[in-house]
Amino acid sequence: MSDTNTVTNTSKPKRIREKNNPLGRKPMWLRKPIAFSKKSKMDMLLKDIGLNTVCQEASCPNISECFAQKEATFFILGTICTRSCTFCDVDRGKPKPIDASEADKLLQGAKALGLKHIVLTSPTRDDLSDYGASHYANVVKHLKTNLPNLNIELLIPDFRADKNCLQMVIEAQPNIIGHNIETIQARGDIRGEANYERSLQVLKTLKELGKDNIKTKSAMMVGLGESESEVIQTLKDLRKVKCDLLCIGQYLAPSGKYERVLEYITPQQFKRYELLAYELGFLYVKSEPYARSSYLASEYLD
Repeated sequence: MSDTNTVTNTSKPKRIREKNNPLGRKPMWLRKPIAFSKKSKMDMLLKDIGLNTVCQEASCPNISECFAQKEATFFILGTICTRSCTFCDVDRGKPKPIDASEADKLLQGAKALGLKHIVLTSPTRDDLSDYGASHYANVVKHLKTNLPNLNIELLIPDFRADKNCLQMVIEAQPNIIGHNIETIQARGDIRGEANYERSLQVLKTLKELGKDNIKTKSAMMVGLGESESEVIQTLKDLRKVKCDLLCIGQYLAPSGKYERVLEYITPQQFKRYELLAYELGFLYVKSEPYARSSYLASEYLD
């Protein structure tokens, strides 16, 4: 990022600390209800088709809202991750073989839901020679062939920053390819085998190979002890690799066995991050407590 895009006033934001909010007593802006009846209907539809969603696997707090609107982020390549990030609720262990019928099931699901914008993501598959890149590409091509007006967004793992793997995904021509930076550089300890510099390299390579034909996207969590200046540095680093789209949301631990929430960031501070991100040149920013990387994803292309 050039010096002309300097952001001023990096004072530490006002926060409510977890020690002042006993377990189960979140601030009002984080008390989001889940409409289980709406969630159950979508659960049944997806189960009948044989699809998985990251909404279910990662215990997303927006699940009932998105399911009520018939929006979901589909999980491909199974539901078992080969890494052990301490913030993530996705199961980890030895993955099962790839489902050869997955592309057809996704097509069926997209048609059944009448989707105009679909998001595909997956656990990390370090057990596969191409980390699952060819499967991503095949699924995208199948959907584009049968639903040419469907917007397709991918949220990919890092593929070990393998350029050939990233090229495979780009050549399938999705509309958006996202890869999450997750957190500031200083909290890389929560990301297991992933790391900050590699994630930036992935986003840089995606932009270089895809040029202006594909929008790149990233997301980060706050509430893990970061300062405002550290968040801004992360945003600057993302812009240096020409990341187009950004999501910032509050980290919430799925349960007591995961990384602990250190701070609750106020809606006012989220708004400040949004304005700072636009000042740095992002094309679209969603910055709010319950923002997640694929939450209301179609808005990013509006």
